[in-house]
Amino acid sequence: MWHIAKCYLLPTIYQPSTNYQAMDTTAYQELAVEKLGGAFENLETLITAFTHRSYLNEHKKSATAHNERLEFLGDAVLELVVTEHLYRTYEEPEGILTNWRSSLVRTESIGAAATRLGFEPLLRLSRGEKNGTDRARAQILANTFEAVTGALYIERGYDAAKAFIDENILSTLAEILRTGSWMDPKSRLQEVIQSQIGATPAYRVLSEEGPDHEKEFLVGVYVEDKLAGEGTGPSKQAAQVAAASAALEKYAK
Repeated sequence: MWHIAKCYLLPTIYQPSTNYQAMDTTAYQELAVEKLGGAFENLETLITAFTHRSYLNEHKKSATAHNERLEFLGDAVLELVVTEHLYRTYEEPEGILTNWRSSLVRTESIGAAATRLGFEPLLRLSRGEKNGTDRARAQILANTFEAVTGALYIERGYDAAKAFIDENILSTLAEILRTGSWMDPKSRLQEVIQSQIGATPAYRVLSEEGPDHEKEFLVGVYVEDKLAGEGTGPSKQAAQVAAASAALEKYAK
């Protein structure tokens, strides 16, 4: 009787595969020491966290790993740390805590944290991405923050990643709660306007530009038929949110 041996594919441990011998890595180690709690033993992991997929297309000989796997890991760690903090600290119902968490981990919040930490000069991008839009750059910075969180988790474990998130993300919660910015801008604006003058904001499309696949909308938000703010976006909804944010700067004062 023939016996067929069973073969199992075992998962491999993540190992960055990138040649960094020819580059100056000083800035990355300085960042680790000054902003991440100490030098990295495996500096390749940290440099990979700053490497955008596009960079590989122009540096195939010197770079073979990008940061998307680290981003995947860091995103999960970030959400766990924030969720655990909110659960242990506050008694609010699940819906409120979900909104607070969303405000803390949204692209704008973690992208701003990456900017404060000085990540942008260390990004490894293609020439095209370097000349990209502000919106694209904000997304890249947010993704890099998550990737660095993942790198910290691999290098030093959960407690180090948690300390990093506590200092750079959870530290902003008090201001978010004070200003009510955890609410989406449209809801927040409606609440502010109704409490101040008893009116309801109205949104109007002021212009549309570009082909159908790349539209840019300009929307105005009006309070008692007076223009309170304008905003642009790739959809009417996005432009309305931008307009509401602009109006909030006026009425929140």
